Amino acid sequence: MILIAGATGFLGGEICARLAAAAEPVRGLVRATSDHAAVERLQAVGVETVLGDVRDRPSLDAACRGVRTVVSTVTTTRSRQPGDSIEATDEAGQINLVDAAREAGVERFVFVSYSSNLDDDGPLTRAKRAVESRLRNSGMSYVILRPSYFMEVWLSPHLGFDFANRKVTLYGSGEQRISFISLGNVAEFAVRAVRTADVVDTAIELGGPNAVSPLEAVRTFEEVGGAPFEQQQVPEDALRDQFAAATDSLQKSFAGLMLDYARGDEIPMEDTLRRIPVQLTSVRDYARTVLGG
Repeated sequence: MILIAGATGFLGGEICARLAAAAEPVRGLVRATSDHAAVERLQAVGVETVLGDVRDRPSLDAACRGVRTVVSTVTTTRSRQPGDSIEATDEAGQINLVDAAREAGVERFVFVSYSSNLDDDGPLTRAKRAVESRLRNSGMSYVILRPSYFMEVWLSPHLGFDFANRKVTLYGSGEQRISFISLGNVAEFAVRAVRTADVVDTAIELGGPNAVSPLEAVRTFEEVGGAPFEQQQVPEDALRDQFAAATDSLQKSFAGLMLDYARGDEIPMEDTLRRIPVQLTSVRDYARTVLGG
C-alpha cells in the first residue's frame, strides 16, 4: 500500500491518479474539511481515502498501518485552513508524518521539498530543510525531490504572470535564469521514486528541460500568443524590504521565494534524466497549452 499525504492537492492528486492507473494500491490521506469534489475524484480512480491530519499524530498512526511507501506533498501554501500555519503543518506536521511512518515500519518515504538553491531564511524554507533532516535520520529509505519553480504556479495569474490579459510582474530584474518545471513532471518523478528500486537515500534536484529567465519566458508567451505583454518590475531591494517587514509566516515565505526567484535557479538535468528518463515539459510547451497556440 502507498499512502499519499496531500492527496487532494494539485500535485498529490496527480500522483494518486498516476499510481492508480498503474494498478498500484493507493491510500489518500484527506482531512474532514477537504474539498468533497477532490475526494470524490480520488475515489473515482480507485484511491482508498482515509481521514487524517498531519497535525493529529494518532490519525497518522492509523493511516500508516499496512503502508509500504509514503509520499508527502503536504503544504499550506495553497490550501490554508483554520489552525494551519507553516510552522504547525509544513514543519511540525510533516515531522509527525515522518515519525509515524518510521514507527509503522514504512520502508520508503518520498518527500517533495524544493530546490536547494532556494536558501532564504523564510519559514517555509526552514520547514522544508527541517523535514529533510528528520527524514535522513529516520532510518527509512528515502527520496527527497527538490523541484524548482512550478510553471503552473509562478507563470500564472496567481503570482503576477497574467497571460490572459498580457500583463506580467517581474521579481527583480527578470534576467536570472530559472529551471521552471511542470507539475506533471514532478508527479512523474514522484511515481518513479516510488516504483524504482535503486533510487533511494538521495536528494534529487528537479528542473525543466532548459533554464530560461522570466524575461525570456515573457518573450516566449509573446511569440506563442502573438501579442506583447505589459511589464512591471518589483526591484530586489523592495523584495528584501517586504521580506524583512512580513510578520505572517505565509507572507514571509512567499517574500523569500520571490527573492530567490529574482536571483535565479538553474538546475542541470542531464545526469538525472539518464537515471530517471522523463519527457520534460518546456516553458514553450506550457505557453502553447494555456494560450491554445
